[in-house]
Amino acid sequence: MVGMEEEEEEEQRRPPVSPFGVYFNSSSISLAVLAVLEIEEPINIPHSRLVFLLDTLLLRVHPRFSSVIVTGKDGEQRWKRVEVNLKDHIKTAVFPENRSPEYYEERFSSYLSEISAELFLGNRPLWEIHFVKYPTTNAAGNVVFKIHHAIGDGYSLMAALLSCFKRSDDPSLPLTFPDIRIRRSGDAGGGKKAAVARALASAFNTVSDLWTSFSKTKLLADDLSPVRSGETGVGFRPISAATMAFSLDQIKQIKSKLGMTVNDVVTGTVFLGTRMYMKEMEPGSEDAETTSIVVLNTRMLRSYNSVHDMMMSKATESPWGNHFAFLHVGLPKLMSTMARRSLEFLKATQKVIQKKRSSVAVHLNGGLIQLYRKLRGSEVRTSLLFIYLFIYWCVLLFGRKYNYLFFFF
Repeated sequence: MVGMEEEEEEEQRRPPVSPFGVYFNSSSISLAVLAVLEIEEPINIPHSRLVFLLDTLLLRVHPRFSSVIVTGKDGEQRWKRVEVNLKDHIKTAVFPENRSPEYYEERFSSYLSEISAELFLGNRPLWEIHFVKYPTTNAAGNVVFKIHHAIGDGYSLMAALLSCFKRSDDPSLPLTFPDIRIRRSGDAGGGKKAAVARALASAFNTVSDLWTSFSKTKLLADDLSPVRSGETGVGFRPISAATMAFSLDQIKQIKSKLGMTVNDVVTGTVFLGTRMYMKEMEPGSEDAETTSIVVLNTRMLRSYNSVHDMMMSKATESPWGNHFAFLHVGLPKLMSTMARRSLEFLKATQKVIQKKRSSVAVHLNGGLIQLYRKLRGSEVRTSLLFIYLFIYWCVLLFGRKYNYLFFFF
Protein backbone atom coordinates (compact mmCIF):
# COMPACT_ATOMS: atom_id res chain seq x y z
CA MET A 1 0.00 0.00 0.00
CA VAL A 2 2.86 2.37 0.86
CA GLY A 3 4.51 1.64 -2.50
CA MET A 4 1.28 2.33 -4.37
CA GLU A 5 0.78 5.61 -2.53
CA GLU A 6 4.32 6.73 -3.34
CA GLU A 7 3.79 5.81 -6.98
CA GLU A 8 0.56 7.82 -7.10
CA GLU A 9 2.26 10.80 -5.46
CA GLU A 10 5.09 10.62 -7.99
CA GLU A 11 2.57 10.47 -10.83
CA GLN A 12 0.74 13.54 -9.55
CA ARG A 13 4.03 15.48 -9.37
CA ARG A 14 4.61 14.96 -13.08
CA PRO A 15 3.58 18.06 -15.07
CA PRO A 16 0.45 17.56 -17.17
CA VAL A 17 0.54 17.84 -20.94
CA SER A 18 -1.08 21.06 -22.16
CA PRO A 19 -4.47 20.86 -23.92
CA PHE A 20 -2.90 21.59 -27.31
CA GLY A 21 -0.18 19.04 -26.58
CA VAL A 22 -2.85 16.39 -25.96
CA TYR A 23 -4.63 17.18 -29.22
CA PHE A 24 -1.36 17.12 -31.17
CA ASN A 25 -0.52 13.70 -29.71
CA SER A 26 -3.84 11.90 -30.16
CA SER A 27 -5.01 9.10 -32.40
CA SER A 28 -6.48 11.72 -34.77
CA ILE A 29 -3.38 13.84 -35.30
CA SER A 30 0.35 13.77 -34.64
CA LEU A 31 1.93 17.10 -35.52
CA ALA A 32 5.65 17.89 -35.64
CA VAL A 33 7.68 21.01 -36.35
CA LEU A 34 10.42 20.83 -39.00
CA ALA A 35 13.13 23.51 -38.77
CA VAL A 36 15.99 23.61 -41.28
CA LEU A 37 19.35 25.26 -40.67
CA GLU A 38 21.34 25.92 -43.83
CA ILE A 39 25.08 25.62 -43.13
CA GLU A 40 27.60 27.62 -45.16
CA GLU A 41 30.52 25.27 -44.46
CA PRO A 42 30.58 21.48 -45.00
CA ILE A 43 29.32 19.56 -41.96
CA ASN A 44 32.23 17.62 -40.53
CA ILE A 45 31.53 17.08 -36.84
CA PRO A 46 32.46 13.75 -35.18
CA HIS A 47 29.51 11.79 -33.79
CA SER A 48 30.95 11.90 -30.27
CA ARG A 49 31.13 15.69 -30.47
CA LEU A 50 27.47 15.87 -31.50
CA VAL A 51 26.45 13.72 -28.54
CA PHE A 52 28.43 15.98 -26.19
CA LEU A 53 26.88 19.17 -27.61
CA LEU A 54 23.33 17.83 -27.35
CA ASP A 55 23.92 16.59 -23.81
CA THR A 56 25.41 19.87 -22.58
CA LEU A 57 23.11 22.20 -24.52
CA LEU A 58 19.76 20.91 -25.74
CA LEU A 59 18.93 18.51 -22.90
CA ARG A 60 19.66 21.23 -20.35
CA VAL A 61 17.45 23.83 -22.04
CA HIS A 62 14.10 22.38 -20.91
CA PRO A 63 12.90 19.12 -19.26
CA ARG A 64 10.57 18.40 -22.22
CA PHE A 65 13.57 17.31 -24.32
CA SER A 66 14.25 14.47 -21.89
CA SER A 67 10.65 13.47 -21.19
CA VAL A 68 8.04 11.17 -22.70
CA ILE A 69 4.24 11.35 -22.54
CA VAL A 70 2.57 8.76 -20.32
CA THR A 71 -1.08 8.26 -19.43
CA GLY A 72 -1.82 7.94 -15.71
CA LYS A 73 -4.46 5.88 -13.99
CA ASP A 74 -6.79 8.87 -14.05
CA GLY A 75 -6.47 9.06 -17.85
CA GLU A 76 -4.48 12.29 -17.66
CA GLN A 77 -1.46 12.61 -19.96
CA ARG A 78 1.69 13.75 -18.16
CA TRP A 79 5.39 14.31 -18.85
CA LYS A 80 7.76 11.70 -17.39
CA ARG A 81 11.53 12.24 -17.22
CA VAL A 82 13.57 9.40 -18.72
CA GLU A 83 17.17 8.56 -19.55
CA VAL A 84 17.97 9.76 -23.07
CA ASN A 85 20.07 7.73 -25.48
CA LEU A 86 21.19 10.52 -27.78
CA LYS A 87 22.31 8.09 -30.48
CA ASP A 88 18.65 7.27 -31.09
CA HIS A 89 17.92 10.93 -31.84
CA ILE A 90 20.76 11.67 -34.28
CA LYS A 91 19.99 10.71 -37.88
CA THR A 92 22.32 11.04 -40.87
CA ALA A 93 20.97 11.03 -44.43
CA VAL A 94 22.75 8.79 -46.94
CA PHE A 95 22.60 9.80 -50.61
CA PRO A 96 24.65 8.70 -53.65
CA GLU A 97 28.07 10.38 -53.75
CA ASN A 98 29.52 12.84 -56.28
CA ARG A 99 26.28 14.24 -57.65
CA SER A 100 25.35 17.81 -58.57
CA PRO A 101 23.89 20.35 -56.08
CA GLU A 102 20.65 20.29 -58.10
CA TYR A 103 20.42 16.53 -57.61
CA TYR A 104 20.95 16.85 -53.86
CA GLU A 105 18.41 19.68 -53.73
CA GLU A 106 15.77 17.34 -55.13
CA ARG A 107 16.81 14.50 -52.83
CA PHE A 108 16.74 16.83 -49.83
CA SER A 109 13.14 17.86 -50.61
CA SER A 110 12.16 14.19 -50.88
CA TYR A 111 13.93 13.49 -47.59
CA LEU A 112 11.94 16.22 -45.83
CA SER A 113 8.74 14.73 -47.22
CA GLU A 114 9.67 11.29 -45.94
CA ILE A 115 10.60 12.26 -42.39
CA SER A 116 7.55 14.54 -42.07
CA ALA A 117 5.29 11.50 -42.53
CA GLU A 118 7.12 9.31 -40.00
CA LEU A 119 5.61 9.05 -36.52
CA PHE A 120 7.61 9.36 -33.32
CA LEU A 121 8.12 6.32 -31.12
CA GLY A 122 6.36 6.75 -27.80
CA ASN A 123 9.13 5.18 -25.71
CA ARG A 124 11.61 8.04 -26.15
CA PRO A 125 11.53 11.88 -26.16
CA LEU A 126 9.69 13.39 -29.10
CA TRP A 127 12.49 15.00 -31.09
CA GLU A 128 15.15 14.15 -33.68
CA ILE A 129 18.05 15.91 -35.44
CA HIS A 130 18.83 14.99 -39.03
CA PHE A 131 22.15 15.84 -40.68
CA VAL A 132 22.24 16.14 -44.46
CA LYS A 133 25.93 16.52 -45.33
CA TYR A 134 25.47 16.99 -49.09
CA PRO A 135 25.75 20.39 -50.82
CA THR A 136 22.53 21.79 -52.25
CA THR A 137 22.00 24.89 -54.36
CA ASN A 138 21.52 26.98 -51.20
CA ALA A 139 23.93 25.50 -48.64
CA ALA A 140 26.95 23.27 -48.10
CA GLY A 141 24.87 21.16 -45.74
CA ASN A 142 21.58 21.15 -43.82
CA VAL A 143 20.59 20.36 -40.25
CA VAL A 144 16.91 19.47 -39.72
CA PHE A 145 15.25 19.62 -36.31
CA LYS A 146 12.11 17.50 -36.08
CA ILE A 147 10.32 18.26 -32.81
CA HIS A 148 6.84 17.18 -31.80
CA HIS A 149 4.42 20.07 -31.34
CA ALA A 150 3.48 18.77 -27.88
CA ILE A 151 6.89 19.99 -26.64
CA GLY A 152 6.23 23.57 -27.70
CA ASP A 153 5.33 25.99 -30.47
CA GLY A 154 7.61 28.01 -32.73
CA TYR A 155 8.23 30.75 -30.15
CA SER A 156 9.26 28.24 -27.46
CA LEU A 157 11.45 26.23 -29.84
CA MET A 158 13.20 29.35 -31.17
CA ALA A 159 13.84 30.41 -27.57
CA ALA A 160 15.31 26.95 -26.88
CA LEU A 161 17.61 27.24 -29.91
CA LEU A 162 18.74 30.77 -29.06
CA SER A 163 19.39 29.71 -25.45
CA CYS A 164 22.15 27.44 -26.78
CA PHE A 165 24.05 30.42 -28.19
CA LYS A 166 26.41 32.87 -26.47
CA ARG A 167 27.40 36.44 -27.21
CA SER A 168 30.33 36.74 -29.60
CA ASP A 169 31.89 39.65 -27.68
CA ASP A 170 31.71 37.77 -24.36
CA PRO A 171 31.03 34.00 -24.60
CA SER A 172 30.41 33.85 -20.85
CA LEU A 173 27.13 35.75 -21.34
CA PRO A 174 23.93 34.39 -22.94
CA LEU A 175 22.56 35.77 -26.17
CA THR A 176 20.42 38.90 -25.62
CA PHE A 177 18.29 41.16 -27.79
CA PRO A 178 17.27 44.81 -27.41
CA ASP A 179 14.02 45.32 -25.53
CA ILE A 180 11.28 46.31 -27.97
CA ARG A 181 8.75 48.83 -26.72
CA ILE A 182 5.60 49.73 -28.56
CA ARG A 183 5.60 53.45 -29.32
CA ARG A 184 2.39 55.32 -29.85
CA SER A 185 2.13 58.75 -31.39
CA GLY A 186 -0.50 61.29 -30.49
CA ASP A 187 -3.46 60.55 -28.27
CA ALA A 188 -3.64 56.80 -27.79
CA GLY A 189 -7.03 57.00 -26.14
CA GLY A 190 -8.94 59.14 -28.60
CA GLY A 191 -11.66 59.90 -26.06
CA LYS A 192 -14.71 57.95 -24.90
CA LYS A 193 -16.32 57.86 -28.34
CA ALA A 194 -13.22 56.28 -29.86
CA ALA A 195 -13.05 53.75 -27.00
CA VAL A 196 -16.69 52.81 -27.50
CA ALA A 197 -16.13 52.48 -31.25
CA ARG A 198 -13.15 50.20 -30.68
CA ALA A 199 -15.12 48.08 -28.21
CA LEU A 200 -18.05 47.71 -30.61
CA ALA A 201 -15.69 46.85 -33.48
CA SER A 202 -13.94 44.27 -31.31
CA ALA A 203 -17.26 42.69 -30.29
CA PHE A 204 -18.47 42.60 -33.89
CA ASN A 205 -15.21 41.08 -35.16
CA THR A 206 -15.25 38.51 -32.35
CA VAL A 207 -18.78 37.35 -33.21
CA SER A 208 -17.85 37.38 -36.90
CA ASP A 209 -14.77 35.20 -36.28
CA LEU A 210 -16.74 32.69 -34.25
CA TRP A 211 -19.49 32.51 -36.85
CA THR A 212 -16.91 32.06 -39.61
CA SER A 213 -15.23 29.20 -37.74
CA PHE A 214 -18.57 27.52 -37.07
CA SER A 215 -19.97 28.00 -40.57
CA LYS A 216 -16.77 26.89 -42.32
CA THR A 217 -16.71 23.75 -40.18
CA LYS A 218 -20.35 22.64 -40.54
CA LEU A 219 -22.34 24.76 -42.98
CA LEU A 220 -20.48 26.55 -45.77
CA ALA A 221 -17.81 24.68 -47.69
CA ASP A 222 -15.22 26.42 -49.84
CA ASP A 223 -15.46 26.15 -53.61
CA LEU A 224 -13.64 23.27 -55.28
CA SER A 225 -10.33 24.51 -56.66
CA PRO A 226 -6.72 23.43 -57.25
CA VAL A 227 -6.09 23.85 -53.50
CA ARG A 228 -9.29 22.04 -52.40
CA SER A 229 -10.15 18.81 -54.18
CA GLY A 230 -13.06 17.91 -51.89
CA GLU A 231 -12.03 14.24 -51.95
CA THR A 232 -12.29 12.17 -48.77
CA GLY A 233 -9.05 11.21 -47.04
CA VAL A 234 -6.86 13.69 -48.88
CA GLY A 235 -5.12 14.53 -45.59
CA PHE A 236 -3.72 11.01 -45.34
CA ARG A 237 -2.01 11.03 -48.72
CA PRO A 238 1.78 11.46 -49.13
CA ILE A 239 3.00 15.03 -49.13
CA SER A 240 5.81 16.80 -50.93
CA ALA A 241 7.89 19.51 -49.25
CA ALA A 242 8.96 22.51 -51.34
CA THR A 243 10.88 25.64 -50.35
CA MET A 244 11.23 29.17 -51.72
CA ALA A 245 13.57 31.89 -50.48
CA PHE A 246 12.66 35.58 -50.16
CA SER A 247 14.94 38.51 -49.40
CA LEU A 248 14.29 39.95 -45.95
CA ASP A 249 15.52 43.33 -47.18
CA GLN A 250 12.84 43.33 -49.89
CA ILE A 251 10.20 42.33 -47.36
CA LYS A 252 11.27 45.23 -45.11
CA GLN A 253 11.18 47.59 -48.09
CA ILE A 254 7.57 46.61 -48.84
CA LYS A 255 6.76 46.86 -45.12
CA SER A 256 8.04 50.44 -44.94
CA LYS A 257 6.36 51.53 -48.16
CA LEU A 258 2.91 50.18 -47.24
CA GLY A 259 3.05 50.78 -43.49
CA MET A 260 2.66 47.09 -42.67
CA THR A 261 4.34 44.62 -40.36
CA VAL A 262 6.69 41.90 -41.56
CA ASN A 263 3.98 39.32 -40.77
CA ASP A 264 1.48 41.25 -42.92
CA VAL A 265 3.85 41.17 -45.88
CA VAL A 266 4.66 37.48 -45.46
CA THR A 267 1.00 36.50 -45.06
CA GLY A 268 -0.02 38.60 -48.06
CA THR A 269 2.78 37.08 -50.14
CA VAL A 270 1.67 33.55 -49.27
CA PHE A 271 -1.95 34.42 -50.12
CA LEU A 272 -0.89 36.05 -53.40
CA GLY A 273 1.22 33.03 -54.34
CA THR A 274 -1.73 30.75 -53.60
CA ARG A 275 -4.07 32.77 -55.81
CA MET A 276 -1.51 32.89 -58.64
CA TYR A 277 -1.04 29.13 -58.38
CA MET A 278 -4.81 28.63 -58.59
CA LYS A 279 -4.97 30.82 -61.68
CA GLU A 280 -2.10 28.97 -63.34
CA MET A 281 -3.52 25.52 -62.65
CA GLU A 282 -7.15 26.35 -63.47
CA PRO A 283 -7.94 29.74 -65.05
CA GLY A 284 -10.94 31.31 -63.37
CA SER A 285 -10.42 29.58 -60.01
CA GLU A 286 -8.53 32.59 -58.62
CA ASP A 287 -11.91 34.08 -57.64
CA ALA A 288 -13.08 30.92 -55.88
CA GLU A 289 -14.18 31.14 -52.25
CA THR A 290 -11.02 30.02 -50.40
CA THR A 291 -10.28 29.98 -46.68
CA SER A 292 -6.97 29.51 -44.92
CA ILE A 293 -6.28 28.69 -41.30
CA VAL A 294 -3.80 31.19 -39.85
CA VAL A 295 -1.90 30.53 -36.62
CA LEU A 296 -1.73 33.53 -34.29
CA ASN A 297 0.53 33.90 -31.26
CA THR A 298 -1.47 34.62 -28.08
CA ARG A 299 1.43 35.52 -25.79
CA MET A 300 1.17 38.97 -24.29
CA LEU A 301 4.92 39.59 -24.67
CA ARG A 302 6.59 42.63 -26.19
CA SER A 303 10.12 41.27 -26.55
CA TYR A 304 12.23 38.12 -26.60
CA ASN A 305 12.07 35.89 -23.52
CA SER A 306 14.74 33.27 -22.86
CA VAL A 307 13.77 29.78 -21.71
CA HIS A 308 15.05 30.69 -18.22
CA ASP A 309 12.74 33.72 -18.16
CA MET A 310 9.83 31.54 -19.27
CA MET A 311 10.42 28.92 -16.56
CA MET A 312 10.85 31.60 -13.87
CA SER A 313 7.74 33.50 -14.96
CA LYS A 314 5.29 34.30 -12.17
CA ALA A 315 2.37 34.38 -14.57
CA THR A 316 -0.55 32.02 -14.09
CA GLU A 317 0.58 30.00 -17.09
CA SER A 318 4.21 29.73 -18.18
CA PRO A 319 5.02 31.33 -21.56
CA TRP A 320 6.66 28.03 -22.52
CA GLY A 321 4.56 25.55 -24.47
CA ASN A 322 1.84 26.08 -27.05
CA HIS A 323 0.28 29.53 -26.87
CA PHE A 324 -1.47 30.13 -30.15
CA ALA A 325 -4.87 29.90 -31.77
CA PHE A 326 -6.30 29.18 -35.20
CA LEU A 327 -8.47 31.61 -37.12
CA HIS A 328 -10.24 31.15 -40.43
CA VAL A 329 -9.07 33.86 -42.83
CA GLY A 330 -10.64 34.25 -46.27
CA LEU A 331 -8.20 34.89 -49.12
CA PRO A 332 -8.85 38.13 -51.03
CA LYS A 333 -9.90 37.50 -54.61
CA LEU A 334 -7.33 37.99 -57.35
CA MET A 335 -9.14 40.39 -59.65
CA SER A 336 -7.84 40.83 -63.20
CA THR A 337 -6.75 44.41 -62.53
CA MET A 338 -5.12 43.38 -59.25
CA ALA A 339 -3.04 40.63 -60.83
CA ARG A 340 -0.70 43.28 -62.22
CA ARG A 341 -0.60 45.22 -58.95
CA SER A 342 0.61 42.92 -56.20
CA LEU A 343 0.84 45.73 -53.65
CA GLU A 344 -2.93 46.27 -53.83
CA PHE A 345 -3.43 42.60 -53.01
CA LEU A 346 -1.14 42.96 -49.99
CA LYS A 347 -3.20 45.94 -48.81
CA ALA A 348 -6.40 43.93 -49.16
CA THR A 349 -4.83 41.14 -47.08
CA GLN A 350 -3.74 43.65 -44.44
CA LYS A 351 -7.31 44.88 -44.00
CA VAL A 352 -8.48 41.32 -43.36
CA ILE A 353 -5.69 40.69 -40.83
CA GLN A 354 -6.35 43.98 -39.00
CA LYS A 355 -9.95 42.92 -38.37
CA LYS A 356 -8.71 39.62 -36.97
CA ARG A 357 -6.29 41.42 -34.65
CA SER A 358 -9.12 43.41 -33.07
CA SER A 359 -10.97 40.20 -32.18
CA VAL A 360 -10.59 38.88 -28.62
CA ALA A 361 -11.69 35.35 -29.53
CA VAL A 362 -8.14 34.33 -30.37
CA HIS A 363 -6.98 35.00 -26.79
CA LEU A 364 -9.72 32.98 -25.08
CA ASN A 365 -10.28 29.94 -27.30
CA GLY A 366 -7.41 28.08 -25.62
CA GLY A 367 -9.23 28.20 -22.28
CA LEU A 368 -12.45 27.07 -23.90
CA ILE A 369 -10.65 24.13 -25.54
CA GLN A 370 -9.29 23.11 -22.15
CA LEU A 371 -12.77 23.26 -20.61
CA TYR A 372 -14.24 21.22 -23.47
CA ARG A 373 -11.47 18.63 -23.06
CA LYS A 374 -12.36 18.18 -19.40
CA LEU A 375 -16.02 17.67 -20.27
CA ARG A 376 -15.62 15.46 -23.32
CA GLY A 377 -12.07 14.06 -23.25
CA SER A 378 -9.14 14.67 -25.58
CA GLU A 379 -10.34 12.51 -28.48
CA VAL A 380 -12.89 14.90 -29.96
CA ARG A 381 -13.98 15.78 -33.44
CA THR A 382 -13.02 19.23 -34.64
CA SER A 383 -16.54 19.90 -35.84
CA LEU A 384 -18.00 19.28 -32.38
CA LEU A 385 -15.33 21.51 -30.89
CA PHE A 386 -16.32 24.49 -33.03
CA ILE A 387 -20.02 23.91 -32.32
CA TYR A 388 -19.32 23.99 -28.60
CA LEU A 389 -17.14 27.10 -28.85
CA PHE A 390 -19.80 28.91 -30.87
CA ILE A 391 -22.59 28.17 -28.37
CA TYR A 392 -20.28 28.93 -25.44
CA TRP A 393 -19.50 32.33 -26.87
CA CYS A 394 -23.18 33.01 -27.46
CA VAL A 395 -23.75 32.36 -23.77
CA LEU A 396 -20.98 34.77 -22.82
CA LEU A 397 -22.26 37.46 -25.14
CA PHE A 398 -26.00 37.25 -24.41
CA GLY A 399 -26.04 36.79 -20.66
CA ARG A 400 -25.97 34.25 -17.87
CA LYS A 401 -29.64 33.39 -18.05
CA TYR A 402 -28.84 30.98 -20.90
CA ASN A 403 -26.23 29.04 -18.91
CA TYR A 404 -28.44 25.95 -18.96
CA LEU A 405 -27.15 25.38 -22.51
CA PHE A 406 -23.96 23.92 -20.99
CA PHE A 407 -25.79 20.86 -19.73
CA PHE A 408 -26.55 19.67 -23.24
CA PHE A 409 -22.83 19.01 -23.71
